[in-house]
Amino acid sequence: MSEQNQRSLAKQVLELCRARGMRVATAESCTGGLVAAALTAIAGSSDVVECGFVTYSNAAKQKLLGVPAATLFRYGAVSGETAAAMAKGALKRSDADFAVSITGIAGPGGGSKQKPIGLVHFAVASRDGRMLKRRCLLGNIGRRRVRERSVVEALVLLARLAEGKRPGAAAA
Repeated sequence: MSEQNQRSLAKQVLELCRARGMRVATAESCTGGLVAAALTAIAGSSDVVECGFVTYSNAAKQKLLGVPAATLFRYGAVSGETAAAMAKGALKRSDADFAVSITGIAGPGGGSKQKPIGLVHFAVASRDGRMLKRRCLLGNIGRRRVRERSVVEALVLLARLAEGKRPGAAAA
């Protein structure tokens, strides 16, 4: 997806949230703040973007977002369970109405047979209890492309939740 399309998607998320008076928080690991950057690159985004957490280490995930040590130990940092805990933690530790989280393996190292390079988990949670989760196997397409595609996926999920769509078959 081109930078222009990513910008268009970020604008869509901001407009959907703005129309509903909703605020957004991000909780990012492998993207290192790129989702927050995509949203805040749009002028006027301050009425929608509440805050962003960049929690690259497990210790930061625990300290800043309240991800339980047991979740990290049992499932690992790159897991649906951790992504869900990150999104819930971002809601709990902010005044946002929606939170999106991303955790994955961007590469070029760090992959394994069970968790290959390009595996990324996403969660988007709302204060009313709705949650969308997605697992994407992007492949070993290069660190930059894994991160860029992850930003797009996070924005798509945020838009879906902001539109009020109920969770369906969110696994991919």
